[in-house]
Amino acid sequence: MRILTVRELTQHIKNIIDKDYLLANVWVKGEISNFKAASSGHFYFTLKDSASTLKVVMFRSKSRSLAFRPDNGMAVIVRGYVSVYERDGTYQFYAGEIQPDGTGALHLAFEQLKERLQSEGLFDQKYKKKLPLLPRRIGIVTSPTGAAVRDMVEIIRRRWSGLQIILVPVLVQGESAPPDIARGIQLLNRWGGVDVIITGRGGGSLEELWAFNTEIVARSIYNSDIPVISAVGHETDYTIADFVADARAATPSAAAEMAVPDKREMDRYIKALNSRLCSALNEKAAGYRQRLNACLAGRVFTRPVDVICGTRQQTLDFLCHRLKQGITSLAGREEKRLAILAGQLQALSPLATLARGYSICTTPDGKHVISEAGSVEIGEKLAVRLQKGILDCIVEGRSS
Repeated sequence: MRILTVRELTQHIKNIIDKDYLLANVWVKGEISNFKAASSGHFYFTLKDSASTLKVVMFRSKSRSLAFRPDNGMAVIVRGYVSVYERDGTYQFYAGEIQPDGTGALHLAFEQLKERLQSEGLFDQKYKKKLPLLPRRIGIVTSPTGAAVRDMVEIIRRRWSGLQIILVPVLVQGESAPPDIARGIQLLNRWGGVDVIITGRGGGSLEELWAFNTEIVARSIYNSDIPVISAVGHETDYTIADFVADARAATPSAAAEMAVPDKREMDRYIKALNSRLCSALNEKAAGYRQRLNACLAGRVFTRPVDVICGTRQQTLDFLCHRLKQGITSLAGREEKRLAILAGQLQALSPLATLARGYSICTTPDGKHVISEAGSVEIGEKLAVRLQKGILDCIVEGRSS
């Protein structure tokens, strides 16, 4: 009897599983749970159904190509192979491809990114910049070989022939397109010489338009200091770029019409404004002329002497008479008031008290009034003020 080591048994089982052609390339359907995205870029999760569970690992080389991000509770279909992880002695599923069960991967990725950017406020109307009425230069970020750029240039030239167009050629399809488009928008912002940016491409499938559904392009549009018009696809196509941009055009041709006014229509508009302005000025001048004629027809201008020497003189005499009356009346009232105040002052005057035989005793310098006998000494000099004159006295005695 042969006795195997744990390693030998595990390797034997692994060889059996690895040689099974069915397990070498198999699709498995289930629900994701215990999902973990490691810092290394590898994905670890469990695939389960109502009866069983299966450990799954997806290495970074495969996970970075996913258009969407797996999450717990998501129903998926996974393609890969089964093998044994020798260290733990367990079999697990090594995923090479993951597809959402019931909806396309790109559609799911679109909805996930749209929901996340919307929650961050990138679609809010308050962040939308106003397009300039008359741009001097227009920047176009698109493929230099597509029909879209030819249509836009043709329309811009036709609507306003002297306008400058700055073309930043970029890829609009493929894995390198998103960073290329983002760099084009950033380049125009660093230069700062354009007033509005148009970015986009002609129509196509969801896969062909996918560059404009990426986060790097969306954030480059949002962070642009220059207003951006998104012009991707046909009228029914909506991309993440459309939601983030300051304005969305249904087609590249519509974006050119949106960015540039028609010079002929502008000329007609200016002529109409000029006509309205002239009419308003003429109407205003006619009104002022009518008022001037009415003033000139008045007595002030037709018979100025009568106005000055006639009724105006009479009015002046009347006003002078009223002024004199008012002054006389006021002076009389103030004189009576003064007399009353003088009487009140006389009644309170100390001179009236002295006139009745009273006197005021003070120190010789008159600064202190003597009101008590005890406040002076025998032999002290005092001054006694009468109604008429002052007596210089010496104290010979005192009594309280």
